[in-house]
Amino acid sequence: MASASRYSSRLLSAAVKSAPRNHVGARYFSSACRRGTDGVYQELTAMRTRTPFIDAFRKQQENKLAKPVSADKVERDLSPKYMSDSFHKVILPLARDPWLLDSYINSSGHIRLGTIFMDLDALAGVVAYKHTGDSVMTVTAAVDRITIARPLSEICDLELSGQVTFATGRSSMEISLQVATAPKEGEHVKESDILMTCAFTMVSLDPATKKPVKISPLTTETPEEKRLFQIGEENYNLKKAESQRALRKQTPNDEESDLIHALWLQQLDYHDPNTATRKPDNALWMESTQIQTVQIMQPQYRNRHNFMIFGGFLLKSTFELAFTCASAISHSRPSFIALDPSTFENPVPVGSVLYLTATVAYTDSPLVLSGDKKASPEGSTRIQVRVDSKVRNIEHGETKPTGQFNYTFEVPKDIKIIPQTYSQFMMYLDARRRVNRTNSSLEQKQNKEESVME
Repeated sequence: MASASRYSSRLLSAAVKSAPRNHVGARYFSSACRRGTDGVYQELTAMRTRTPFIDAFRKQQENKLAKPVSADKVERDLSPKYMSDSFHKVILPLARDPWLLDSYINSSGHIRLGTIFMDLDALAGVVAYKHTGDSVMTVTAAVDRITIARPLSEICDLELSGQVTFATGRSSMEISLQVATAPKEGEHVKESDILMTCAFTMVSLDPATKKPVKISPLTTETPEEKRLFQIGEENYNLKKAESQRALRKQTPNDEESDLIHALWLQQLDYHDPNTATRKPDNALWMESTQIQTVQIMQPQYRNRHNFMIFGGFLLKSTFELAFTCASAISHSRPSFIALDPSTFENPVPVGSVLYLTATVAYTDSPLVLSGDKKASPEGSTRIQVRVDSKVRNIEHGETKPTGQFNYTFEVPKDIKIIPQTYSQFMMYLDARRRVNRTNSSLEQKQNKEESVME
């Protein structure tokens, strides 16, 4: 056995010595970097995880973890900052590095969007800490929107960039990010290069008390910066207004109540033997669209504080479950349209169990006439998939909601959805409100662009 081992070692040594040093496709055991990819580009992973988990884990077991220092005991610079102070960009050389592309490719040969979402959340964290400094704890509070401007139809190098675009000195800030085709050396990203845009809301907390702390406000210089700040302010005010009229706080309005009643009457007809009306084959009970996953949270997806999962992993997991749900009901490959405003409620600890439930909550092919505009072409349907997440503490059995994520896809099939219970009707109305708000905002944007052209 010993001679066989020495023979294998000599073969391995000879193979490494004889291999061409500059061969792009060659990989050696010694070529692994200190921090490998976890689905997030290595540069962003290195910024997110600064301590090997085993070191932090051992210190926790020995009660030797350093206690967080309160932000009140640290001298912090809260003077106004410029947007450019927080600007950060990363180039993903997907076209040049086939082994990096291996972490981003899906089974259809396209870029895996869920992995890009992980990168975007990691980049938002980098941008946030450039604005706040390291003396505070910054977490993802919400993803306000992710929109596809142009499909990622080919493999190319990507440039991910972002900056803080709205901050008034309170604890929260809006970070605007974009994904674009990487420009040539010395050139800048053009409007036609932009593939995806998104906005994250980050909140800064005191590391010791976990309570919100003030951060530096933004000062604007150029007309473009003023425009971005105004958009952030409008988004902030809109979220406050929508939270006040949420279905958890107010009953459905008259028009929505009439719609619920019409849907209920339609279902009665389906079950009435005295009528010829029967449920169409393309009409699905909402309950039948539901799928679930359960997984334990591993340290590879931790945030910079070592014992909590970072938001990008939740984005990736919820998106891929939503995609699977849309694919399962349509028997097709869905086209991703947008992530609508989605919230993170409670942190997800390393070692806990994460439960995800995806449900088709709304389609723009209505079962009854409601006056809603159909955004998808004839024969296709835009569907909104809602993913609810909750986390369970294994030791104590305590379960908490961790967030709600709302994804819109388009599928090449006419599909209708039928809610049955009161909870399902509320899910339907909530999703319908999101769709109508999105359609309204897109119309306003189009009208502004047309007025500028005139």
